[in-house]
Amino acid sequence: MPGTVISDENWEDFEPVEATCSDSELIVVLANGVKVSTPLWWYPPLLAATREARNRIALSPSGVHWPDLDEDLSIEGMLQGRRYPEAKPPAEAAE
Repeated sequence: MPGTVISDENWEDFEPVEATCSDSELIVVLANGVKVSTPLWWYPPLLAATREARNRIALSPSGVHWPDLDEDLSIEGMLQGRRYPEAKPPAEAAE
């Protein structure tokens, strides 16, 4: 799925229907049944947020929104492996 481009013809298949955050990853279930999981370290504002704030999630047809954090992520960006430019893997961040 990396590199997936959502076209006008199939965007409804990629609409998020459920999203949750664990302590280490963001998990989004799409209308087509695909489960997308990305590491939280990709998104420093989410990683730094409280568990409660991370899990107050609003879904939109094209992505996920955290009202308390004023944070938005697109499904297309997640599928393409986009992350914050300053995001560092935990082992690298600890150095």
